[in-house]
Order: sequence, then C-alpha cells, then structure tokens
Amino acid sequence: MAISLTANERTGANPAPWRSPELYWANLDRVTEGEDPPFGVLQLDALRFNAHDMIRRASGTPIRIASKSVRVRSILDAALALPGFDGILAYTLPEALWLAESIDDVVVGYPTAHRGAIAQLAESETLASRVTLMVDSPEHLDVIDAVIPPEKRPAIQVCLELDASWDAPAPLGRLGTWRSPIHSPQAARSLAEYIVERPGFELVGMMAYEGQIAGVPDRAAGKAAMNTLVSWVKRRSRAELMERRGEAVALVRDVADLRFVNGGGTGSLESTSNDDSVTEIAAGSGLFAGHLFDGFEAFDPAPAASFALPVVRKPRHDMATILGGGWIASGPPGEERLPKAVWPEGLRMMPREMAGEVQTPVEGGAAASLALGDRVWFRHNKSGELSERLDEFLVVDSEGIVDRVPTYRGEGKAFL
Repeated sequence: MAISLTANERTGANPAPWRSPELYWANLDRVTEGEDPPFGVLQLDALRFNAHDMIRRASGTPIRIASKSVRVRSILDAALALPGFDGILAYTLPEALWLAESIDDVVVGYPTAHRGAIAQLAESETLASRVTLMVDSPEHLDVIDAVIPPEKRPAIQVCLELDASWDAPAPLGRLGTWRSPIHSPQAARSLAEYIVERPGFELVGMMAYEGQIAGVPDRAAGKAAMNTLVSWVKRRSRAELMERRGEAVALVRDVADLRFVNGGGTGSLESTSNDDSVTEIAAGSGLFAGHLFDGFEAFDPAPAASFALPVVRKPRHDMATILGGGWIASGPPGEERLPKAVWPEGLRMMPREMAGEVQTPVEGGAAASLALGDRVWFRHNKSGELSERLDEFLVVDSEGIVDRVPTYRGEGKAFL
C-alpha cells in the first residue's frame, strides 16, 4: 500500500499519543510483538504530525526535502504528495539520478566528482532538465567538462553555494559548517559571472545552509549556560546572514535568472522563512525527528522513528545487556551522539562501555524488570542515519503494522 501523510481524520481521546510515553512506547511494543528485533519503526500518526508541523513552521515557503535525512523512497514520495513540500535536495549525484527517474526537480546538495554519474547525466536530456548540480568554484565546472565537453552534451544546470557561516567575535571565531569558499556577496557575483559566460552551464539557483542556526540545540537538558550562548549566537548570526545573503542574491540575480534560492534546515524553518531572499527551505530531519531535536526551543516534534533491540543477558539482577546498540551518529564525538534508550524509562548505559558494537549493558530501576527476550526501545540522534542500519521500517499506527517500507539499503542502493 502507498503511505499517505495527509492529515489523519481519525479522532480519539489521545490524538498525540507520544505525549504519554508510557502509552506510546508500550503500544509500539504491543503492535510489533510478533517481530524479532532488531527492527525499526515509523509511527504513522507521529510522521503525519511532523510533516504538517514542518509545513506550518515554514509559513508558506516551500520545503525541499533533504533526502539524506530520510533515505526511504516511499516516505519521500509521500511527503512530496503534500502541498508545502516541493522537490528534493539529494546528497550524491548517483542518488539524484535514481530519484530523477520519477521526480522532476532534484538538486544535488554537495558538489560531485563522480565521473560515471556525470556521464549518465550528460547523456540524457531528461535527466539534465531534472537535476541541478552544486558548485562553488570553477574547478567544479572543470571536472564536468573533463568527463564530457560542452559541445557534446545538453547544458548542465548548476546551483551556486554561498557560505553561510558567521565570523563571530573573539573568542568564538568562525561558527558554521565548512562548505563553500564563497562568503562575500561580491565573490558570489564574480563566480556567477564566470558561470554564465562559460559554455555548457546554466546557473539556475543559489544555496546557503545556516548550520550554526538550523542544527544546534538551544534547549539542551542540563546545559543552561550553553543554551544561553547558543541562543545569542543564533540571533546574531540570523541578522548577519539575512543582510549578507540578501545582498548576494540581489547581485547574482543581476547576472542570472535564478529559479530558486535555498536556505535553512529543520531547525530554522521559522527564521529562514522570514528571509525575503529565500524562495525555498531545505529540510528533512524533522520528518523522523531524531532525539537531536529534543533540545530545540522553537518546536517540539514527535518521535516518529525508533528502533528496538533485544535483551540477551542479565549479568546482574539490576542490569540487562542488549544485543548490539552501537548505532552512533556522525559529528563531534560525545555522549549526545549515542542512541537514546527511551523505553522502559530510566535506563542508563554503563560509563565504561556505553553503546557497543556487540552489546550495550544498561542499569537503572527498569533494568531489574527486564527479562531475556524483552525489547528496549531507542531513538537515533540523527534522523536519516538510522536508515543506513536497517533494510526496512515497519510502519505502524495504534492498531498494528500497516506497511513495511524499504530503506535505500533495503533497495540495494548504496549512495553514501
């Protein structure tokens, strides 16, 4: 069956069941009792809530779905069926070509050096009209021309990336992800002029991803001082970027007829939608809502994605050992990158082992009641990375399993 994310018309006493953890997780355990862990789950009501809440937060600005934060083809299709989502921001060109078989607007979020995929793109008028490549230097154009010269291919659509990082006062220094070398409005215009004069390319878009705003928690539990600092950084960085991005877009529009200007992320939907220079927002993590987003002040998503692992040992009466568990999220090493045990409540990982490749011992009040074969429910820190661990997700509602949907991995696609 096709997954639908249209608003659920079913009414009940608890339309947002995740607000009651003791009911929500216990129900997931009940409706999947016939499944052998490890397995992953997408709760349909929570997924619907997140999709519609993202649309609400974007306030009319279209959302281009960041596919790397989902990595499930059927969920991408379901979200694109909703008014408010429009187009895909892919991670790699091979992934973009696969998606473009049925999706007519795919932007590759990172520059590519994949020669085989470039050749495939350049050999098809249809794919060339559907896929846009990311560039931030003349060398990116050189890579494409080295595969197939401009006179032997259709024009390649490209998007110019502006660096959105903030040069904060000392001692903070540069804040944001290391992406494009193009930081100033003047540098953006210079590169735009170069692109439009170069045969075989069409400049159709701009992008500026404000990771220091969209991807950093400002309501992290037990970190009051850090939350205050991050909130200050976000306010100052938003003001700086809005002015600089607006100027850069205006200068580039003097040179090229841009079809889109992309910015933001799940964590910045409200603020990015207030930037008049931005025509669309890239976001996808908010659909699954990894536990990273528990620490954001502006919104409170539902825990739509989770996974269950089995208890296989009882080394002590008040401990339980879980099979596997070392599903660590990317980013700076730290405890916040670990999966979060959410049910039963009150479980703690052991400081000298934490989440391990083959086992994860836990203690706490609930550990004493766990028996061999029981499940422990976890949430991943980052949304799409969970899909790299699973071949499929079970899609469930309050009554049972309604579908099984393959991840990219389950479809035999290794794009990352």
